[in-house]
Amino acid sequence: MPDDARTPDVPAADLPVDALLDRLDPDQREVALAVTGPVCVLAGAGTGKTRAITHRIAYAVRTGTYPATSVLAVTFTARAAGEMRTRLRDLGVSGVQARTFHAAALRQLSYFWPQVVGGAPPRILEHKAPAVAEAASRLGLSVDRLAVRDLASEIEWAKVSLVPADDYVRAATATDRPAPAGFDRSTVARLLAAYEEVKDAQGFVDFEDVLVMLGHMLESRRDVAEQVRAQYRHFVVDEYQDVSPAQQYLLDQWLGGRHELCVVGDPNQTIYSFTGATPHHLLTFAEKHPGARVIRLSRDYRSTPQVVDLANRVRAGARRRAAGVELVAQRPPGPPVGFTTYDDDEAEAAGVAARIGRLIASGTPASEIAVLYRTNAQSEAFEQALADAGIGYQVRGGERFFQRKEVRDAIVLLRGAARSMADVPLPDAARDVLTSAGWSPEPPAARGAVRERWDAMQALVTLADDLARDPAATLATLVAELDERAAAQHAPAVDGVTLASLHAAKGLEWDAVFLVGLSEGLMPISLAETDAAIAEERRLLYVGVTRAREVLELSYARARTPGGRGGRRRTRFLEGIWPDEGPGRRAGGRRRTPAVELTGDHDPALFEALREWRTRVAVEIDRPAYTVLVDATLAGIAQTKPRTVAELARVRGIGPAKIDQYGASLLAIVAEHAD
Repeated sequence: MPDDARTPDVPAADLPVDALLDRLDPDQREVALAVTGPVCVLAGAGTGKTRAITHRIAYAVRTGTYPATSVLAVTFTARAAGEMRTRLRDLGVSGVQARTFHAAALRQLSYFWPQVVGGAPPRILEHKAPAVAEAASRLGLSVDRLAVRDLASEIEWAKVSLVPADDYVRAATATDRPAPAGFDRSTVARLLAAYEEVKDAQGFVDFEDVLVMLGHMLESRRDVAEQVRAQYRHFVVDEYQDVSPAQQYLLDQWLGGRHELCVVGDPNQTIYSFTGATPHHLLTFAEKHPGARVIRLSRDYRSTPQVVDLANRVRAGARRRAAGVELVAQRPPGPPVGFTTYDDDEAEAAGVAARIGRLIASGTPASEIAVLYRTNAQSEAFEQALADAGIGYQVRGGERFFQRKEVRDAIVLLRGAARSMADVPLPDAARDVLTSAGWSPEPPAARGAVRERWDAMQALVTLADDLARDPAATLATLVAELDERAAAQHAPAVDGVTLASLHAAKGLEWDAVFLVGLSEGLMPISLAETDAAIAEERRLLYVGVTRAREVLELSYARARTPGGRGGRRRTRFLEGIWPDEGPGRRAGGRRRTPAVELTGDHDPALFEALREWRTRVAVEIDRPAYTVLVDATLAGIAQTKPRTVAELARVRGIGPAKIDQYGASLLAIVAEHAD
């Protein structure tokens, strides 16, 4: 049986070729042996799909079925492409091109442009916002920053869906697209045309143009198509459920009517339809490619049975279940899934931060913990709660990381030194350059901005160390990786708890995951009005659940603000799954959130004394009582009766900041009751 799917493959260059198959389970082995296409792999979350497809490529190359240089493996993120290249190197295979759709297309378009069009290739418009704002101005439209963002997203949808301006109204009506930024569809169609005019006048093409222009070039120029098809004869596409019409069009041109294609996907994880992605191509693969082998990977090596059971139950609740797989857990049992209802959003953030503090104190690295939410606006409360608890965190988002001044400055320095330090080992070269940008071997004692700057530099150092697994990697390799990551909005890992939207969490995993804000209006989002949109929201929750390896906790708040009317209801997707609320029910069936759950040998008098102390402190500082300490933390103190600061620090919800503020008072109250 294979190792856990997240365990790196051991280098296998010297192993007999058949030994590659010994590392796989029966279904993965079937994938590896299907070295020629067409092949469709339906792979559930955590089932080792990357292991299966990299072993398939390695087995084909090592047995001489085809050369590595004839393979083009296409992914959706630079991180996934890098992971695939690393695993193939460990399996003794080099020469396979593993790239994102856009990176592969841009490379080919840039190569053929001089001979087909002439001159230098056009410049890439990395951000649509300025061109969208200019187009709106030409049309006399009044737009703010948020409207520009929404209109840019709609333009992107139209382009990846191959919808031109003159067909936008029909296509948007047929798919029931909501009006972006309040503009009617005919106005959006005019804006789409104006955007193209602005872009052309400035001599730019956008990322969607790269896909379509290369596709047109291959379709119209037989000589170019023959060169590309002679080079690449075997294709692998990961996350095929997320392919857009523009990407499928380019893939069809690459194939040129051939069927040497292996696709991997999971219809249960289709969560990007709003950007033009569609599972249609995955679900109809066997129809388009007669004789295709369809292989299912269902053994989940990522998550505990408790997490897998919840994922299957969420999936099973769909009105029309996707043609994916039901997961079968392979790991030993773990802790039960947690379900918590809080009074309000601030209480939820404080409670989650307290629980995270307890996990870190018990040995779980902060980098192996994530808080996932539906909208980015939800992150602020959790950022504040974690900061108050003295817990480091990072808000996941490549744009934010790469827009930091210190990161931009560091990349400039790395780029400038790449040529002169080509012979210096990558880890040493990166450290030398980044030292001048403010990095030091030891982190600063200070928190806040100083620590955040160091964390960003340390992320670059860590990335350099990871790339140095390839002995040929140089500083130029690091710069190229950073450029690709910036384009793909994929930031390097920074030590700390991860805060991320459910969409941004796709393809990632952590030891402990907190799914927060699971109330109607947020999950599903209030904008999801059609059956298809609600089904996608359910899949989004499924994706969130399957990010957890061991610890999974779900929560929501009944009210938005402290003291507010608690009218929120938990998400419909957890009906019949969320545990019964027990005897603490209010009239009318509305649940009373248990303020505290005291178990074991506790001291009720001590607990009440702690509550009275908290009330006095809250009055003195003019803040709600829960901002001092939540009931669960007071309960932990009443149960464990800490006598030292070290013992107090092990109580859930007591971080360094709370110890500095209240540690002496809390220990005094405990000592008083002990006497």
